Amino acid sequence: QVQLVESGGGLVQAGGSLGLSCAASGRTFSTYDMVGWFRQAPGKEREFVATITWFGGRMYYADSVKGRFTISKDYAKNTVFLQMNNLKPEDTAVYFCARRTSSTPLPIAPAEPSRYDDWGQGTQVTVSS
Repeated sequence: QVQLVESGGGLVQAGGSLGLSCAASGRTFSTYDMVGWFRQAPGKEREFVATITWFGGRMYYADSVKGRFTISKDYAKNTVFLQMNNLKPEDTAVYFCARRTSSTPLPIAPAEPSRYDDWGQGTQVTVSS
């Protein structure tokens, strides 16, 4: 099991930017891991935001964030990042980092939260209008 620690949340005005980080501790991400971001707003279900394969860097995005959010990784820092630009009030949520183990380089159903094994504590992102 790997511990995931998110950082970088905060309060920003609509149209602004924030960057989130997800650092792994206890062990490094493995070759076929997939590391993603999900979010949950009050009264709503947890929803997929973006994910990336650790080895090949294949990225997947929710339609609602395409063109605004960018997911990336840093091997040396064992960290995954989420750069969020042109933020909207509807982006307000607690953002969670999650890791999924896999035996293949391109796991199926990358947006399905039930397929992820480890989760961080979450970081609050609030976008004011």
